[in-house]
Amino acid sequence: MKKSPNKIYCLGIESTADDFGVGISDKKGEILANISDAYIPNTGGIHPREAARHHAKVASDILNKAFILAEINPSDLGLIAFAQGPGLGPCLRTGATIARAMATYLGIPLVGVNHSVAHIEIGKLKTKAIDPVTLYVSGGNTIVSAFDSGKYRIFGETLDIALGNCLDVFAREAGLKYKKGVPLGAALEKMAIDGKNLISMPYVVKGMDVSFSGLLTAAIDLLHQNKYRLQDLCYSIQENVFAMVSEVTERALTHTEKKDILLTGGVAANKRLQNMISSIAKDHSVNFNTVPSEFAHDNGAMIAWTGLLAYRNGIITPIEDSMVKLKWRLDQVDIPWIK
Repeated sequence: MKKSPNKIYCLGIESTADDFGVGISDKKGEILANISDAYIPNTGGIHPREAARHHAKVASDILNKAFILAEINPSDLGLIAFAQGPGLGPCLRTGATIARAMATYLGIPLVGVNHSVAHIEIGKLKTKAIDPVTLYVSGGNTIVSAFDSGKYRIFGETLDIALGNCLDVFAREAGLKYKKGVPLGAALEKMAIDGKNLISMPYVVKGMDVSFSGLLTAAIDLLHQNKYRLQDLCYSIQENVFAMVSEVTERALTHTEKKDILLTGGVAANKRLQNMISSIAKDHSVNFNTVPSEFAHDNGAMIAWTGLLAYRNGIITPIEDSMVKLKWRLDQVDIPWIK
């Protein structure tokens, strides 16, 4: 058994979108379990209510697997953390309901965690990055941030859709399939490897912000013209969207003079994006860090670890204040654990 009387174990629940994840961490950041199950729609994108039903259905099994892997019992927990936002309402509420029930039954504190902060903190934990400029790219978020004066400040973000969503929508339109363990973005990345011809597409950077909706519309129009190889279209859309976020990340790095770049979020697993951000780090003589693939996508471990950071700094979420926050921005969260 891994139980120790000197340890605080936190169970984290992630349910912001299509993944239901459970992670267990100790106070030193050792991840004892990180189990998840993804809702896969039959057609189209995520259907929030169907995803929430999926989460409710698999929750008991995922929780049991996490306890078995961690070799602890529910009674050994000292804290429950849950993703309080941002995310899809029905999905968030499912996870929050489970977290409240567990915390109440076990008589232990509850901590609501900002999903975006958690992506940054798990990246820092696993890469040892101290004070990075962070490029956080996923299906629901595209943010360039860095810590300053008690909060993670946003230096640039998407003005419309997220980068991961842009790639996913194009992949679905192109007939690429979502398979268990292989998201649409990974299928597009594989197709792009064989691309040779860089096709002109809209490149929209406005100040420090980016916009992907016009590029997506143009890419879909080109797809339906049947004039170009699908491999070239996948290659071209990747090159354009990654160049946009790379430009903004480099400018934020120059402005802040940080010594680390952190790449995190689901799209951080893309090797081409890793190469582009790594090249920026090399040019500026700073450290490049990318979150390990196990922790790139939405997961319970990042919620558990961030919950512990908050709890150790006096943050507890009373049940009456545990309502979900669908549009909880990264720069609205106080970060007292960074001095």
